[in-house]
Amino acid sequence: MFTTTQGGVFIMDKLIAWLDAKLLPIANKMGNQRHMTAIRKGIIGTLPLTIVGSFFTILNNIPIPSVAAAMAPYKEVLDIPFRFTVGMLALYAVFGIAFSLAQSYKMDGLTSGLLATMAFLVSTAAPIHVLKGVKNVIEPGRYLNIANLGASSLFASIVTAIVTVEIFRFLKEKNITIKMPAGVPPEVSNSFVALFPAAAVLIVFWVIRHILNFNIATFLSTVLMPLKGILVGNSLPGGLLTIFLICAFWTMGIHGAAIMDPLIRPFWEVSIATNMAEFTAGTSAHHLSTIFTEQFLQWFVWIGGAGGTLALVVLFMFSKSKYLKELGKLAFLPGLFNINEPIMFGAPVVMNPILAIPFIIAPLITATIAYIGTVSGLIPMMMARLPFTVPGPIGAWISTNWSVWALLLGILNFIIDLAIYYPFFKAFERQQLDKEAADLAALAEKES
Repeated sequence: MFTTTQGGVFIMDKLIAWLDAKLLPIANKMGNQRHMTAIRKGIIGTLPLTIVGSFFTILNNIPIPSVAAAMAPYKEVLDIPFRFTVGMLALYAVFGIAFSLAQSYKMDGLTSGLLATMAFLVSTAAPIHVLKGVKNVIEPGRYLNIANLGASSLFASIVTAIVTVEIFRFLKEKNITIKMPAGVPPEVSNSFVALFPAAAVLIVFWVIRHILNFNIATFLSTVLMPLKGILVGNSLPGGLLTIFLICAFWTMGIHGAAIMDPLIRPFWEVSIATNMAEFTAGTSAHHLSTIFTEQFLQWFVWIGGAGGTLALVVLFMFSKSKYLKELGKLAFLPGLFNINEPIMFGAPVVMNPILAIPFIIAPLITATIAYIGTVSGLIPMMMARLPFTVPGPIGAWISTNWSVWALLLGILNFIIDLAIYYPFFKAFERQQLDKEAADLAALAEKES
């Protein structure tokens, strides 16, 4: 007799087989493309920084009032490691991407990485000129805003790295360089070879950012402005569109929340403030003004971070791939506290055609389920604002006036995330196992 369980397994096996047959070859082709490989290597290279920085974020946002109060005097000091790791992620990534791309062209990786870093700083980190200082706070001078160097500028770092290396390669192929005589040390020769390319790169990015005043993040925000009226409110289509855009931007290497923030943040702030005021005034949590607050997404949808990636972390922990298994173990604690940079940039999910699909689909489904539960009256609306580091189901439980149904919904949505990610995880695992086997074979051949 063919049971429902057997039917589910059969469908899952068919889906995995389809992914192996149809999606995996495309993903392999894209993954082996020179620029995609460089992007992946450059972003994965930042993994140690994102993991270490993530632990300091957890330490600085422990959701226990007594502990938070005791650590309050040290909050700024504890924030420094995060600011100089995850907070400057794009700065490190631009060097790694340019270095990897240059090596694929058999060019000088160090020089290319330095040129790309310079171009990124010129085009992204415009200095702030402080004319009048504040005693014991800031002296007059020119300063860089490190907020411009974080994950919100990752897309800019990718573009900058690729364009820089391609300019360098073009000028080198056209012999528009200074060649030193034979016998000059390579490090000196490489420096002179890069003189004309350095000037060209500097001028190109200086003109784009400071003469033409073109900024990628600002441009994207401007394009999205007409959508403002659609993206906010209580409608399910509007909420799903917001979630889709945030996740889609993330998969392209753009910090989705940072891009959408200028449009949605003011409305999110007003919405949760209104809900809290109404609840304080005596309104039931079931009858508050707004469903799609930021907290609704945080506790019911972003379980483990944008894309519901805690489920992927758990799957990685039990992977047959050594790399994925170790990554899952390292990313579990940050993921439990909704910090998913280690998995986003370690797998990576960014620019990954296999993992991008569930990263977008899973939040759309869990958001729909949470919306239905709310409009049906089973789940209360959000009436509190907790630190984002509270684990998802617990955050949902507290923020809905201690609703057990909200707690159970958070657990249910996590299980749904697991089910959605599983077949794509298996396809990605197969790809990673093949890569690990190829690397072992190459190492064995080299040693023999």
